[in-house]
Amino acid sequence: MYSRQLQVYKGIDNVLEFRLYNADQRPINTTAYTPKFLAFDENDSLIIEKDCVVLDDESSATKGLFTVTITENDLLNVKQQYLQYNVYLVDSNDAKILTYTHSNFDNDAVIYVNGKTFPGPLATYEVTTFEQTGVDSQEWISETIDAQPALNGNEALHTAAIYTDTYVGDVTVQATLDNQVDESSYWADIDTVSFDGSETDPVPVNFNGVYSHLRFKTDASPADTITKILIRN
Repeated sequence: MYSRQLQVYKGIDNVLEFRLYNADQRPINTTAYTPKFLAFDENDSLIIEKDCVVLDDESSATKGLFTVTITENDLLNVKQQYLQYNVYLVDSNDAKILTYTHSNFDNDAVIYVNGKTFPGPLATYEVTTFEQTGVDSQEWISETIDAQPALNGNEALHTAAIYTDTYVGDVTVQATLDNQVDESSYWADIDTVSFDGSETDPVPVNFNGVYSHLRFKTDASPADTITKILIRN
């Protein structure tokens, strides 16, 4: 029934069309069934389970025909990879009937998830670690973040969300053009956000520019008061 390898694309809705045949390669009427579509990842975990839509109106043109829609949201958290999938039928008595890819009764087919045709946003990086720059210093520096300069043009937009809990002080976004970060790297201040401790929602900060690396600087201890900073380049 479905021996051909299929391909679906992240970023759009994908409509897959199937036709059910018997062993003599004649289409089978599917109006009395509910076809079900299952997809499994490389760890054999079920990640997609969908009801199909029967298009069979008992005419020769549509006999055995049904479709399933794999939505953009279904693939949102699925990385580019090969999946195994199969289709089974449920009759009016809730009995399950297997379908097969070949006449040798194999029912594991392959579907490829393409994540490059409609690439989505890069993964969000989470900053949670800060180090004080000296014993008596009133400055704390976060870990260094790759700013993805090779993927960004001159108008590269970076977005950060700062999550705080009664933090009072400034948070400064810093950037460097150095390819390798060490103690001699020069960091420029890009933007500063001030907090008075009353904030209950994450505070966003947006900035443009092509940088090699980013980090965050605070002028008050972030321990237990800055929950995390999420950044997407």
